[in-house]
Amino acid sequence: MGTATIDGNEAAARIAHLLSEVVAIYPITPSSPMGELADAWSQLGRTNLWGQVPDIVEMQSEGGAAGAVHGSLQAGALTSTFTASQGLLLMIPNMYKIAGELSPAVFHVAARTVATHALSIFADHSDVMATRATGWGMLSSGSVQEAHDLALVAHIATLRSRVPFIHFFDGFRTSHEVARIDTIDREVVRNLIDDDLVADLRDRALSPTHPVLRGTAQNPDVFFQAREASNPYWDAVPGIVAQAMGEVGEATGRPHGLVEYLGHPEAERVLVLMGSGAGPVREVIDRRVADGEKIGALVVRLFRPFPVDAFVAALPETVRSIAVLDRTKEPGATGEPLYQDVVAACHQAGRGDLAIVGGRYGLSSKEFTPAMVVALYRALEGDLHHGFTIGIRDDVTRLSVPWDDDDWQEPTEVRRAVFHGLGSDGTVGAAKATVKIITEHTGAHAQGYFEYDSKKSGSRTISHIRISGKPIHSTYLISQAQFVGIHDFGIFEHDNVLEVAEPGATVLINSPVPADELWAELPVEVRETVQAKNLELWAVDAYEIAERVGLGRRVNTVLQTCYFHLADFEGIDSAEAIEAIKSSIESAYGSRGEVVLRRNFAAVDAAVNGLARVPIGGAADGRRLVKRIPERAPTFVREITSEILDHRGDLLPVSAFNADGTWPTDTARWEKRSIALEIPTWEPDLCIECARCALVCPHAAIRVKAYDPAVIGEAPEGFKHIISSKTDAKGDALTVQVAPDDCTGCGICVEICPAVSKGEAKHKAINMTPKDDVLDVERESWRFFVHIPDRDRSNLNVATVKGSQLLQPLFEFSGACAGCGETPYVKLVSQLFGDRAVIANATGCSSIYGGNLPTTPWAQTVDGFGPAWSNSLFEDNAEFGLGMRLAVDQLHEAARAVVAELADDLGGLATEILEADQSDEAGIGAQRVRVGRLLEAIEGRDDPPARRLRNLADHLVKTSVWIMGGDGWAYD
Repeated sequence: MGTATIDGNEAAARIAHLLSEVVAIYPITPSSPMGELADAWSQLGRTNLWGQVPDIVEMQSEGGAAGAVHGSLQAGALTSTFTASQGLLLMIPNMYKIAGELSPAVFHVAARTVATHALSIFADHSDVMATRATGWGMLSSGSVQEAHDLALVAHIATLRSRVPFIHFFDGFRTSHEVARIDTIDREVVRNLIDDDLVADLRDRALSPTHPVLRGTAQNPDVFFQAREASNPYWDAVPGIVAQAMGEVGEATGRPHGLVEYLGHPEAERVLVLMGSGAGPVREVIDRRVADGEKIGALVVRLFRPFPVDAFVAALPETVRSIAVLDRTKEPGATGEPLYQDVVAACHQAGRGDLAIVGGRYGLSSKEFTPAMVVALYRALEGDLHHGFTIGIRDDVTRLSVPWDDDDWQEPTEVRRAVFHGLGSDGTVGAAKATVKIITEHTGAHAQGYFEYDSKKSGSRTISHIRISGKPIHSTYLISQAQFVGIHDFGIFEHDNVLEVAEPGATVLINSPVPADELWAELPVEVRETVQAKNLELWAVDAYEIAERVGLGRRVNTVLQTCYFHLADFEGIDSAEAIEAIKSSIESAYGSRGEVVLRRNFAAVDAAVNGLARVPIGGAADGRRLVKRIPERAPTFVREITSEILDHRGDLLPVSAFNADGTWPTDTARWEKRSIALEIPTWEPDLCIECARCALVCPHAAIRVKAYDPAVIGEAPEGFKHIISSKTDAKGDALTVQVAPDDCTGCGICVEICPAVSKGEAKHKAINMTPKDDVLDVERESWRFFVHIPDRDRSNLNVATVKGSQLLQPLFEFSGACAGCGETPYVKLVSQLFGDRAVIANATGCSSIYGGNLPTTPWAQTVDGFGPAWSNSLFEDNAEFGLGMRLAVDQLHEAARAVVAELADDLGGLATEILEADQSDEAGIGAQRVRVGRLLEAIEGRDDPPARRLRNLADHLVKTSVWIMGGDGWAYD
């Protein structure tokens, strides 16, 4: 057996690729890496167990992938796929067929939340639980090692039983966790796969040499009987899976069971659960049982068919109370799926005396910690209510169990590090490489887990690394770190991220100022934390080093080298660490050429020389952390959005949220991420008023306004303007202004600017400038700029670039990647039509940068008009939008009918409304005025037509329906 430091996706994909001939894929987060790896391996010519290169085919949708799997199985090929969430649900129709036809197959699922009131890319079991009636076996893994081992068990069991299997593990929590595992050699797999069973699959395949008909339409006289004919296959599954687990365990030295009991042999209180949640439960049991506490847990691995005999046999006779933890919610049921099976199993086995309650935990990757486990065991001593929740504060239905974080401290022998970075700066990649280096060079166990914001590049990432001489079961975030890396100094603008540091911890800061000046630049709250916890501060200007060697913003190699130098790992000295880092760089970037390798190597060599200890002084004077949300913000933004932005969303109670998932728009303008190192500054003397800079800006962070020159007298110092000489704004003051805290620093505006200085090469009317040099002035200028009134839409020629850019963008400051090529189009359409738009959005990039919390980029005019947005699924945005269009047209006609009905009362106003020309901005503006007059005319009336018209009047103004694909393109 070998070892490898890999994540859960790769652990499962290695087995799937080895045991498949055809793999039909369609990417969906967080399962996408499985398909990508399989495709890459086949492209490199890696063969399966039989010496063939598996055929990897990417389909047009998950439903299409399932159809291809079904067809491939019918033609006799070993076939697999990978999916999650709605992708799995789109496969359900074919899953019923595949199971009904007793075709062996395995779907590897990175279990993920199914979109309900909102979409979530994170883990729970709502997707796999939605498939439990399809007739598939369901096997659950709770760690990276189990994802590898049980993937093999699933493939063995499906061949032996002819029942297809879902092998699932928690998305992001297990799928993206990096850990060292013992890999299963090809020869071991060879010995466990019976080629006669593969031959049987071929014999059953559709073939013109022995033709059969499959998939008939049956009548009531035979369907029921035929449906029951497969019972013996189902009945045999638990025994087959148990046997396969035994054989894999014997071959690997890692035994697994249909269920696994943990804890005291005479336990009185037991938890039951599946998946990665078993990690913190195991930790609590190990510590508390050693102290004499009679507690235990049953970890279910085979969920379908539910192994009644094995489950009941594993329960100690002493058990009196059971709490079943489901990672899903099934509204209206007597309990969630695992709870229902546990109750039924105990009843069937004559254990009806047990007190069994069910509850929910961990939805959408909500934290599940040992402290919460302690609280559940404590509650089981008393009267734990059925339907409980843990991990949230429910002040609506009051189902939540309280817990105390102080009830648990991680073992001192575990080394813990947390790294705060920005998306695309290389922090996550470096952390993954660090885990591999440590495991390969020290023999220690290491775990890497990564918090991702579902915004795109530039958003916060937090990498959690644990290192221990013992296996690591901690499937929760680090809250007491011995090392904290701050990979972007701007994080200190709003957050005291050193709160995660334990007393005496080492802190490494990527600082733009020298170490001996850094203390004065830290916020007072951060300094107080440093002194209270006696933290050791180190600084390096990683951006300067990266820029100097040609890596731009990729600071990962610099900071990774500094981490190894400061952490001083036993078993790997500094020189060995540097060589290991360079080796990992060669593996990661070797295909990009010698220049890239030389630049990264130079960054490694320069890193330690740039490292310096930060002298610590007083904490009383200096700047303080900036509140993200000013007091002038709307109440919802101050009380809800700000809590999420300040990373306290976990503390919000149930009552804070609308039950139907509705959220207000126009909130992105309050976020102020301030992630750019350089921002564009305007040179008025060179400007030719083309407005191209504003047109191409992906984040609407550059704006143009033409306005009354009298306004200039109120402007702050440093505010720039010119007096326009162009026809469309002649005599007006004109300003091109950047929003410095919303700009991502992509530089697209500079590239597009055609106005070049005659006296200075490459100097344009827009130039990138270090943000810190101009931040204070630009902030004040932006605050003044946004309050300058916009030009009247009805008097602008919006068919020109400049005219369109004088319109207010109603899509601004999104979470799209810096330099995004999609969002300038979305922003432009929002300027032209956004004040009267409803949007049908497909899932994809556009739904994340357009609808991701905590802030939303769809904005409103001063009158409160703006795009109304909704997301359905990946595939159905055209149909979704068509439904909107049909409804809008129907309601428009209904409104016109009521106006016509009231024509005698309304007089000429009815005629004006019904005959209004709404083909341009002036016409639409005039119609809005008429609708206002209409509502005034029927105010106070309580007759049915008036009541109906009040609800329909808005539909008298032209509505634009947009259909937005996942790639961001919009159509009206």
